[in-house]
Amino acid sequence: MSLTDNKPTTGWFNSDRRRLLIQEYGIFFAFLLLSVILSVSNEYFLTAGNISNVLLQTSINGVLAIGMTFVILTRGIDLSVGSVVALAGIVSASFVTTSATAGIAGAPYPAIVALIAGIAVGLACGAVVGFIVSRFAVPAFVATLGMLSAARGMTLIYGGGKPVPALIPEFRWIGTGNILGVPMPVVILAVVFIVSWWVLTRTRFGRYIYAVGGNPHAAITSGINVTRIRFTVYCISGSLAGLAGMMLSARTGSALPQAGIAYELDAIAAVVIGGTSLSGGVGRVTGTLIGALIIGVMNNGLDLLGIQSYYQQVLKGALIVGAVMLDQKRNQGL
Repeated sequence: MSLTDNKPTTGWFNSDRRRLLIQEYGIFFAFLLLSVILSVSNEYFLTAGNISNVLLQTSINGVLAIGMTFVILTRGIDLSVGSVVALAGIVSASFVTTSATAGIAGAPYPAIVALIAGIAVGLACGAVVGFIVSRFAVPAFVATLGMLSAARGMTLIYGGGKPVPALIPEFRWIGTGNILGVPMPVVILAVVFIVSWWVLTRTRFGRYIYAVGGNPHAAITSGINVTRIRFTVYCISGSLAGLAGMMLSARTGSALPQAGIAYELDAIAAVVIGGTSLSGGVGRVTGTLIGALIIGVMNNGLDLLGIQSYYQQVLKGALIVGAVMLDQKRNQGL
């Protein structure tokens, strides 16, 4: 046996370094590779108009996915965000519609009233779920599944099963306006991302979230109020779902009772594809944003290529399963 056989392998291409690079930057490489393939396949993909369209399509799912990241980092799940989108959207819209039959007494109110109402509705839904999960130890899957049904029912009751049309321009600006040429939904996504990144990486609360997800028993031993952390992350997820609901209503010009159906699946997909572990304690909001962009780019690219939308669901499912398989392999240390 050669004397060099036992020497550690160095350089950029040893297995440990490759594994580290894939874990840290694999999602970025995947996004770049997908973008390159689509740009070569279709000449319209890299146009300014199409890029703006992709960002607009990603903005609502991105906001939802960032809220979902907080929950999944604590080993939870939130299946209710799609229904909360619809409920918050229709409640907020009822304050700013010029339709006498769809609005509440005194409508239209100033847009700020609708914004407060929409976020309050989302916060209330998240608080109910958070209280059930944190205080009564009900599995998050069950609690949020119940809220999914309840919020959808409340949406139909509140709006009478009808859309709320004719929203005032000030409210619609949230979904159709721009700041220095940047669409307002993209600005909102950027602000939510920056604040969430700061909270998770630069605050004690963020460190506590990772601690609770990594090892709840050790977190309790360390003096962390696990109940409060779990309650708070669902409040954050609900509030961002309320914000997303208003963004959707403002962009379409009306609030629809069937809005937000299956949005929770896209949000979970973005989080998992972005590298956040369903086992909790591992993940970054940066990865979630890239995961949302991958879904948006994939959907947009397939549309440009004339591929039916049914295939988008198949590919999205494959991406989710593949991401979870990679996460399981990483957790097993293989």
